[in-house]
Order: sequence, then structure tokens, then C-alpha cells
Amino acid sequence: MRVAETAEEVMAAQALRYRVFYEGMDAKPNDAMAEVKRDFDSFDEFCDHLLVFDESRGDGPHAVVGTYRVMRRAGAARRGQFYSADEYDIAKLVSFPGEILELGRSCIDPAYRTGKTMQILWHGIADYVLGHDIQLMFGCASLPGTDPDELALPLSYLYHSHLAPAALRPRALDARYVSMDRLPASEVAPRRALKVLPPLLKGYLRLGGFVGDGAVVDYDFGTTDVCVVVKTELVTDRYFRHYTRDENSKA
Repeated sequence: MRVAETAEEVMAAQALRYRVFYEGMDAKPNDAMAEVKRDFDSFDEFCDHLLVFDESRGDGPHAVVGTYRVMRRAGAARRGQFYSADEYDIAKLVSFPGEILELGRSCIDPAYRTGKTMQILWHGIADYVLGHDIQLMFGCASLPGTDPDELALPLSYLYHSHLAPAALRPRALDARYVSMDRLPASEVAPRRALKVLPPLLKGYLRLGGFVGDGAVVDYDFGTTDVCVVVKTELVTDRYFRHYTRDENSKA
């Protein structure tokens, strides 16, 4: 795994995103995307693209099987905003001292959706976090579907059990705000809720992640989004420190 080094590798990540989001899920491409079969937007050129390669297929664009798009403060300044700002008021996150990192567009080729591939992705993020001294990570994570009532259990579980501290709590923009407090806490069964949470969201929670106030329905992607916040100092030994232990021991 490494950061994309060429325009061709970025386009390979975009092609993978298109296959996963538009051909494999319910996202709706615009005409320009459908013509080239790539998922792209105005943020891509200001981000780093973390790529997982299948070495048996080489080390070029054709070997990309997983990707994560990440943006630091400098990239957001050049673009004019973070991607999440279209859905959430992230002023509290932007004012956080130290470097921050927005995570997004995570996907893995269906043939490679194993625990090992996800571990490689997290290992890459761990190296990136340590290399750039990231203090805080955040980004929109999605639940499948656009009917919040059908997602009442997982949304309510996230609200009652993992709401971010007030000082770090993003809030969905008023025009897009959907309440997550859809069931009383007494009616929320955590085990049942965890079973229906997407693996990526569960991964953020295992890293000590929190969620912001309010969900946002993204009809273009066919999802309901929540804003996740992770302070890297809360990350457990089981993840970042475990993944980087061997490298650090050789330093």
C-alpha cells in the first residue's frame, strides 16, 4: 500500500470507486462519470489517494484493489473547504489545534473484501497519521438506504452510545439535518444494532470513534451519512500501534 504517485493511479482509484459505488451499489453517476466510468469530483486533485495493490498483478494502475481518499488542512485550504462541509458544520473540528485529516471514498474491490485487505488499508492510514502527525480524523460514513425510519435502530444506537463530546461535535446542516434520536435508549439493543452497522463504521467505533449530531440523506449515493470523529490519541494498541510496531522497532 502507498499513496498514488501518478495521474493514472488516481484514475485507477476513481475507476474502482465507480465500480463499487455506481455499479455495485445505488449511487447515480452524472453523464460525465458514466461516459468514462470513473467517480470523480473537484476534491480529488487536492487529496492524497491511498492505494492497495495486488502484487501478483504488478505495481501499477491495473493492480489497484482498494483505496482511501484523505485530505489535510493544506488541501482543504487550496480547495476552499473540506468535503464534509457540504453536509455538516465542522467548525469545531477545523478549529481543533494540530493537524486534522478528512477520510472519505473508502472502497475495496469485491473480490478482495477480506479482513486482510481492510487491515492493509488501516495500516496505510496508520503510517499516514504518524508521518503527518495527525491529531484528529473525521469524515462522512454511510449506511445503505435513504429512509431514516428503516435505519432507526443503528442511528439511535450511534446517537445514544457514541455521540461526540460537545467540544468536537459536528452537526448536520439545518437544511439537511435528520434526527438520529429515533428510538428511546431503552429500546435500542446494542448487539442487534452492531450487526447491521457497515463494517467501516464498526471499524471507526473500535478505534474509539464518535459521531456528530444528525444524519444526512445522500440521494445521489443512495445512503444515509453520519459524521465520524476519531482522536488519534484514543486509537488502541490493537490497531495503529500494533500495525506500526515492527517498523518502529527497526528505527
